[in-house]
Amino acid sequence: MEGNFIKELQKGFLENSDPERAKGQKAYLKNKFEFFGMTSPIRRSIQKPFLAKDYLPSKVSLDIIIKELWQKPEREFQYFAQELFQKYQKQFLKSDINLIEYMISHKSWWDTVDFLASNLLGPYFKRFPSQQKKYVEKWIASSNIWLQRSALIFQLKYKDEVDTQLLAYGINSLLGSKEFFINKAIGWSLRQYSRYNPKWVLDFVNKTPLENLSKQEALRLMV
Repeated sequence: MEGNFIKELQKGFLENSDPERAKGQKAYLKNKFEFFGMTSPIRRSIQKPFLAKDYLPSKVSLDIIIKELWQKPEREFQYFAQELFQKYQKQFLKSDINLIEYMISHKSWWDTVDFLASNLLGPYFKRFPSQQKKYVEKWIASSNIWLQRSALIFQLKYKDEVDTQLLAYGINSLLGSKEFFINKAIGWSLRQYSRYNPKWVLDFVNKTPLENLSKQEALRLMV
């Protein structure tokens, strides 16, 4: 089942590949990944039957399927894998954090990590709030910038339910970082929360020695 599922998907991707477009897509992501060269609407139209409820594989086979997709060179497979996993939100198990962590920490770049943090990790932590502190602390303490970034931005869709103590912990733990993706994430998380609690964000920014990039991003909606 798993093999046929992926082979049929690959067949659709190959039939709609565009080598010239693929060159541009590859360059856009710093030549880190190969591409078939499809536009997002075309890719989604090909994927649609594979994401239909009646065609979805069993949840028990998801780990194998996603890891196989994640190991393939073309980036479209990773885009499909994360959208496939999203279909199982209502079936999340506590152990699914291991697969989410795998996806964040392998073939990592902003294009997948930001989707995973907001659309998989965020809902996962909503379902299993007891896991939040454990993994935020673990990932912030790691040397992996993509796990750190995920720990900073997983609450982007939490609106006014952001755990400010956890957000402040993550930011304060990474102060002084010169890593663009970390400082951008700090600002992004604060900017998003400023839509719901601008006073808290302004107070936090005023008392915290943020990098200029983080500060600019954090205050963008309040200037």
